[in-house]
Amino acid sequence: MTTLGTLYLVPAPLGDCALPSMLPEDVRLIANRLNHWVVENAKTARRILKAYDPDRVIAEIEMATLNEHTQEAELRPLLAPLLAGKDVGLISEAGCPGVADPGAQLVRLAHEQNIRVIPLVGPSSILLALMASGASGQRFRFHGYLPTDAQTRSSRLKELEGDSRRHQETQLFIETPYRNMALLDALLNTCRPDTLLAVACDLTTPTEQIISRTIASWKKQEKPELGKRPALFLIYAGH
Repeated sequence: MTTLGTLYLVPAPLGDCALPSMLPEDVRLIANRLNHWVVENAKTARRILKAYDPDRVIAEIEMATLNEHTQEAELRPLLAPLLAGKDVGLISEAGCPGVADPGAQLVRLAHEQNIRVIPLVGPSSILLALMASGASGQRFRFHGYLPTDAQTRSSRLKELEGDSRRHQETQLFIETPYRNMALLDALLNTCRPDTLLAVACDLTTPTEQIISRTIASWKKQEKPELGKRPALFLIYAGH
């Protein structure tokens, strides 16, 4: 009987900075011995794996693609190496595989087949932003992207702010970088003066910037330039 392989959830850097500064050595060692990978983007994955300084040619590593366009019928074939007893690495554009990431589908299928899943330690922008915000870490929810329509987005922000106040809960969300400033303006125009708003940009990179203050205080300060910068937004109205 063939022993099943292990699915390793391998973290990726959040920016173009040196891997040793954020990842434990054992993560690098595990990543460098894996010959089979499921990746969201092959070009990005090759760059990340090269940064791990492997002792073999990157082009010889087998890569299968799993992204938002992958159909359900295409998922199960990705388990083939694991079912054949070979270990596989899953890497994501999101930093942590399975978190706001299509890789979660593969993880679920692996569990259904009794394949061992091992998450490796690495940076999570969601938790780093929450840690640095000063908002509640006892109760929080991540919502991904908010509506792009201005009126619908404003209504959604009011709803999230109300939930935060009622449940003492931090609300986290993201936006496509080129729409960051529009979201910031919407937050300043919609939320109550005493609501805490935190914005965390370029986490773990040399240009990292984390600002956390009340809406009233935000309006008194010059707004940071957020265009083209990966950012997380947090609101907390429960204080």
